[in-house]
Amino acid sequence: MLAATTFVKPFAAARFRFGWQAGAGLIALFSLVRFALVLHANLVRSYHLVAFIFVAMMLLPLLLLTRAGRQRIGLQWPTRWSGVLLGAALGAGSCVALYYLTLLAFGRGEGNSLVYIARTYGDVAPVLNEHNRLGFFLMFTIPSLLFSPIGEELFYRGLVHECLAQDFGNRRASWLDSAAFALVHLAHFGLVYGAGAPGWRLLPVPALLWVVALLGTSLLFSVARARSGSILGAIVAHAAFNLTMNYFIFYHLL
Repeated sequence: MLAATTFVKPFAAARFRFGWQAGAGLIALFSLVRFALVLHANLVRSYHLVAFIFVAMMLLPLLLLTRAGRQRIGLQWPTRWSGVLLGAALGAGSCVALYYLTLLAFGRGEGNSLVYIARTYGDVAPVLNEHNRLGFFLMFTIPSLLFSPIGEELFYRGLVHECLAQDFGNRRASWLDSAAFALVHLAHFGLVYGAGAPGWRLLPVPALLWVVALLGTSLLFSVARARSGSILGAIVAHAAFNLTMNYFIFYHLL
């Protein structure tokens, strides 16, 4: 078995090692920063600053880990490309299920997570028409296919997962990193601002549905990583979810 220092670059070996403590610390630090940035973004209706947290998630494994460490977190070519295709189907399918479930449960009211997220896209709706809709769709979608899928998957399904798996095994680690992923998304919906009333409010039932749905979706991302033998499977699954979400937002909700 390779020594722990084989996976971590020398400058970081004294401060970082794979284990549940490192995983919990990473979750706490990044969740707090992200929560604050997203809540601010919901106020100003601009997500430009949120991109920095995704960039940090991308760079962290590259800065901390050796080549062997990066391979350990799945940063390698897939061993089964069928797993990557499966990930794309799982990501898109989970978003389709979320769209129709929330539409059935809450219509287009404040309890619909995708309707609320659509409202955080700035003042796009009044200027949308059949001539510029595709342009706006691409402008919002292309970054969402890069920043959050790469950053979050390298972080949650990659670095954090392997830290937790060191002590809890892969199955429990998948549940834990998925739960962390789902809960931090309460900043995106669940804790809402100005939807039907001034100030911040928690919508208990819609928030619960949102978190449970993202927990299940996140577990599907883990399946894609396992089936493909690479973090690329999870990245493609996540990108497919975001692509589908923006399709519904721009072509059915806005």
